[in-house]
Amino acid sequence: MKRYEQLDKLIADHGGIVQTSQVIAEGISKPVFYDYVKAKKMEQVAHGVYASADTWTDSLYLIHIRSKQAIFSHETALFLHDLTVREPAPYSITVKTGYNPTRLKDDGIQVYTVKPELHQVGCTSAQTPFGHMVPVYDMERTICDLIRSRKGIEIQTFQDAIKQYVGRKDKNLRTLMQYASLFRVEKILRQYLEVLL
Repeated sequence: MKRYEQLDKLIADHGGIVQTSQVIAEGISKPVFYDYVKAKKMEQVAHGVYASADTWTDSLYLIHIRSKQAIFSHETALFLHDLTVREPAPYSITVKTGYNPTRLKDDGIQVYTVKPELHQVGCTSAQTPFGHMVPVYDMERTICDLIRSRKGIEIQTFQDAIKQYVGRKDKNLRTLMQYASLFRVEKILRQYLEVLL
């Protein structure tokens, strides 16, 4: 029974979601864990990821658990930074070039790729609506990403995001211009900012 109590605590500590690897790291064997999963009617929500029956599924957190390299970007980053009122569908992530995103794409996730040296630029973290912390690009990087991918993004979403950003007290225009230069979108960004500032 001690193992089950240990599992109860582990799952409670992780907000109702646990990975098989976390269970093994606690010294609990797979057969014991799978018996527990059956007994507690836990649901397998992703490969090697289980959620307790009473847990609301936090899709953003699940994507993060499945792909540690993924950073939330584009419309999903806008949502996490309160720069849009619309919940993103599909969710957008950015991974390094060379990463195989087939499984994520099969699950309907929009996957962008970027050179490895640009992958961590502007990476921070934000809280999902369910209270989990996930990696996300900061507002400035997100604005630059939207400009870079503007052909695939609704113009209304893009314009609203820039207006919202300009009105924010926590904006950092210096960082925005540094990123714009790094991602080669300075000229286009200046045109938008001239209209709004």
